[in-house]
Amino acid sequence: MTAAKKSAKAKDEASLKDRVLLAALAHAGGDGFVDRTLTRAGTEAGIGCEAMLHLFPDGPASLVAHFSAWADGRMERALSRRKLSEMKIRERIREAALARIGVLRPHKDAARRAAAFLLTPNHAALGARLLYDTADAMWRLAGDASTDFNFYTKRAILMGVYSSTMMRWFNDADADEEATRAFLDARIENVMQFEKFKAELRERTKDWPTFSDAFKGFGSQKS
Repeated sequence: MTAAKKSAKAKDEASLKDRVLLAALAHAGGDGFVDRTLTRAGTEAGIGCEAMLHLFPDGPASLVAHFSAWADGRMERALSRRKLSEMKIRERIREAALARIGVLRPHKDAARRAAAFLLTPNHAALGARLLYDTADAMWRLAGDASTDFNFYTKRAILMGVYSSTMMRWFNDADADEEATRAFLDARIENVMQFEKFKAELRERTKDWPTFSDAFKGFGSQKS
């Protein structure tokens, strides 16, 4: 199969998965991400059992994974219409988090059920992977070009910021969602203060002897 045919096939499969997902979201808020929801969505999307097994080999878990990837893609599309390059990094991250929430807003009950699904022991590993993928997408969209240890620490920190903000959003019943935005702003501020502290600490201790230097000195005194 040529590269062009593989690409076309992947697009076709993605389109079919989107059709099933959108059908499922109408029911997942009430029924959750279970086999019944997936089967019903496949029927409504007009997709046969064999094709469904191919598209969602792990059943509801595959559906939840596609829901997350779908939301990441829609977040990226929403941010492409904004001038992120003119914003500070913290503003870009804030915009990314709010954009993804905006994508999920029409499907809030389904998003809540997906989060509950991923918090179960059997799906915790999948939940961590999907959360990492979302944090990675946000940092890439924010223009992060780090390749060192900071690459992973930034994503780990954002995973905590975004996941806690989502929990706050799930419990935010106000139409303006002001409490969610305030919560997100506070979490980002905490991170920025921590980063500032780390930078100051590095500057203050840059001339301090290392542990190896200290042990070398101890060894020479002993001899």
